[in-house]
Amino acid sequence: MHGFAPLGEYLRFAVTLTAVLDPFLAIPIFVSLTVQRPELERERLARVVTLTVFLVLAGAALFGEALLTLIGASLPAFRVGGGLVLLLMALAMLNARVGGVRQSAAEAEELESGEVSGVVPLAVPLLAGPGAISTTIIAAQARSLLHLAAMVGCIAAVCALLWLVMRFAHALAPRMGTTGLNIATRLLGLLLTAIAIQTMAEGLVALMPGLR
Repeated sequence: MHGFAPLGEYLRFAVTLTAVLDPFLAIPIFVSLTVQRPELERERLARVVTLTVFLVLAGAALFGEALLTLIGASLPAFRVGGGLVLLLMALAMLNARVGGVRQSAAEAEELESGEVSGVVPLAVPLLAGPGAISTTIIAAQARSLLHLAAMVGCIAAVCALLWLVMRFAHALAPRMGTTGLNIATRLLGLLLTAIAIQTMAEGLVALMPGLR
């Protein structure tokens, strides 16, 4: 068992997870969900959503390897599949859209109808969805308890940023405007595109060493 991974690996994970969660994409959704709610209820919902995202991703970090072993999937194969999921999300972000990976048309209609709470679908699956979960599982593989603790720490730091964005969403939304939020989402989408292709390439090389 190894100890901590190189610092760069944790920085890469934190940046990737931030891009996948895309707090700027959550701002208009959070605002629309809470526009008629009092300030205290907005704060409570921001805390609950953030805690839910943290618990889902921490669970993925701690139990993801066991799940892959249970279903008989190798890490390289999961890298290719997870990278494809990230690429689909990135392409949607480049168009400033939520995308089908995060939310289906039926889920979007349910959200607009006001029949769902903020935790569903904001926390799951819009934020802690397939992309964030697969990113976490890939980064947490085959390491020591120290590594897992550092991974959970990274998740906590990214969730703290997410909480800040939602906590001040009603102040940020008018200042950034639709164009500003879309630009931020597109920039994160561009970054995520490169990360997705790199993840897929690493998985393909591991599966087919002749590609080196």
